[in-house]
Amino acid sequence: WMDLAHEALGKSTDVPTMLNPAERKLYLWLAREWATGVGAVVDLGCFLGGSTAILAEGLRQAGLPGPVHAYDAFSIGEPLKEKYLYSIGIERFEGTDMLPVSKRLLQPWEGLVEFHPGRIEDQLWDAGPIEVLTLDASKEAGTMDKMAEIFFPHLIPGRSVIVQQDFLHWKQPWVAVQMARMADWFLPLARAPRDSVAFLCTREIDAEALEAGRCADLSDVDMIEDLTAMRETLRGFGVGKPLKALAAAVELNPGKRSASGYAVRPPEDAG
Repeated sequence: WMDLAHEALGKSTDVPTMLNPAERKLYLWLAREWATGVGAVVDLGCFLGGSTAILAEGLRQAGLPGPVHAYDAFSIGEPLKEKYLYSIGIERFEGTDMLPVSKRLLQPWEGLVEFHPGRIEDQLWDAGPIEVLTLDASKEAGTMDKMAEIFFPHLIPGRSVIVQQDFLHWKQPWVAVQMARMADWFLPLARAPRDSVAFLCTREIDAEALEAGRCADLSDVDMIEDLTAMRETLRGFGVGKPLKALAAAVELNPGKRSASGYAVRPPEDAG
């Protein structure tokens, strides 16, 4: 996937996204080369639709029917409008509802995208197995736990790949903690710098797995221990220093389980 040419992304580059070039290539490869249609492709936290566009473009190139299931609150404030919309020529609009804009931006993949607006943790999944699952909505540990409860049981052992986009983000250490606690159910596959790590589901995600992966009520000590364990699991992936920085972030922001509560950033040399 790292050798994919930028041109392979096609028109998806026209849709605003926070994904960096390496992450975009990973998303395209998963939809184009890994997905077979045996399960759904689900994008949790698609923002304006950039990640969804890449996944849909991959399905289009592979000749798969899709759709990509795009989940998001589809709400946007003025600063992000200025940065991601008005700067590319989108007309100014009132209010916070960005679903109409997202639908317009994803028009080139009409029929390959199904929108699921609203709080992800309040929704359901009843569309069968999931083959590719991308996650960028774990801004709170409790929300992350709920998303796992809704979607993980539908993963296909030995086939499904999940991408934790914020795995190494300093404001969301519980993402790496969750995967550390579910190491018996997920095998790390690849890292897309800066923060994304992909995992293969190796076992059925049952009640035991979900209970093991819950993070909202963990102590800081437990989280730091899990992050230390994850350094060993990911030895060779080049993430030792970022994982140490995550542990430092937990220490500097005690008891916080929401990204908005992480106000003190670890120093650059924390790892």
